[in-house]
Amino acid sequence: MYNDPRSHGLWEKTAPPSPATVPLSGSQTADVVVIGGGYTGLSAALHLAEAGRSVVLLEAKDIGFGGAGRNVGLINAGMWVMPDDLPGELGAVHGERLLDILGNGPQAVMALIDRHAIDCELTRTGTLHCAVGDDGLKEIEERGRQWGKRGAPVEVLDAAETARRVGARGYRGALLDRRAGTLQPLAYARGLAQAALKAGVLIYTGSPVTGWRTDGGRHVVSTGAGSVTADWVIVATDAYTTGPFAAVRNEQVYLPYFNLATVPLSDNLRRSILPEREGCWDTREILSSFRMDRQGRLVFGSVGALRGTGTAIHKGWARRALKKLFPQLGDVEFEAEWYGQIGMTDNALPRFHKFADRVVGFSGYNGRGIAPGTVFGKVLAQHVLGQLAEEDLPLPLTDPKTPAFRALKETYYEAGAQIAHLAGNRF
Repeated sequence: MYNDPRSHGLWEKTAPPSPATVPLSGSQTADVVVIGGGYTGLSAALHLAEAGRSVVLLEAKDIGFGGAGRNVGLINAGMWVMPDDLPGELGAVHGERLLDILGNGPQAVMALIDRHAIDCELTRTGTLHCAVGDDGLKEIEERGRQWGKRGAPVEVLDAAETARRVGARGYRGALLDRRAGTLQPLAYARGLAQAALKAGVLIYTGSPVTGWRTDGGRHVVSTGAGSVTADWVIVATDAYTTGPFAAVRNEQVYLPYFNLATVPLSDNLRRSILPEREGCWDTREILSSFRMDRQGRLVFGSVGALRGTGTAIHKGWARRALKKLFPQLGDVEFEAEWYGQIGMTDNALPRFHKFADRVVGFSGYNGRGIAPGTVFGKVLAQHVLGQLAEEDLPLPLTDPKTPAFRALKETYYEAGAQIAHLAGNRF
């Protein structure tokens, strides 16, 4: 995408083609203008159009250009924060609402994929949160206990069963979450766009928003070559935000994350590594993730950016780590490499913002964009339609606030990942 093989890597190579779109030119009117062509914006636009509203969606680059087209592809339930901690962070009412909607998030994603027959390599076999050491085991046991008392289909696996499912020894156990699964993230975004177009949404790509004003009680959103006048504006740009709503970007700290994809593995290796195709990540502070795609490629990722000195450091570490984790692989060959930025909020929880009357958005997914983005897009549509009042939303209203030392923290995360991977002692 944009002649950069490290922006979307394997996903760009294997996703179905993006739907045909053009930049906005001239003036348009609509009931709602949606800014952002990721999961939140596409879900909101699709649900609004299906309810009979006229919708224009503006995307600065291409469908899925931001986090939607670069991530690992794990359809996780919940957030990083422990379930029992959410009411303390958000209050009892909003905490339980968020647990409910995000706990059921993977099911909502899968239902949407089924309803619109989206070809995105969906698997429904769950995810494995793999425990490293005694502390990691305690973490997954406690997370499992907290979800289990809420009726979630989760199970703590012992070391032997974890080794069987992963194909690697060394983990103390794993939390199997049967709600979850994996998908091809860029294919999912493009499939949502196809469904939205079919429902009547007008999608314009290559159309970065440069201005926003009110005129006669309606909102006017402008790009370099056109404008859209609408009753409502949905801001769905998250960590890649620029332009008049850049406060959404500024309240998040960038955490770089890279992925490397092997060539398709042999049938024998595919039977021994992730035979049931769960998506995995571990409990380390500088975590790693791994999963299979449809063609049997092992996708392996961790914190860090594939640029400058980081390229050689992270790729070298990945080869060593994979060889230790899966010795049956031998010397691995990578077919694709890419990286992106995860937007992290100060409490690792998403935000609901109201920039003005009838100008709203959710953001801050902290590396959990697939299910939250999809369900929050639907929630925004319900809010616009008058089906959900502001006081009934799953998050309280907050004002964007730039965290202290944001730029310094971003430098620290990128440099710290290089130092950790250069040391090479994490597997």
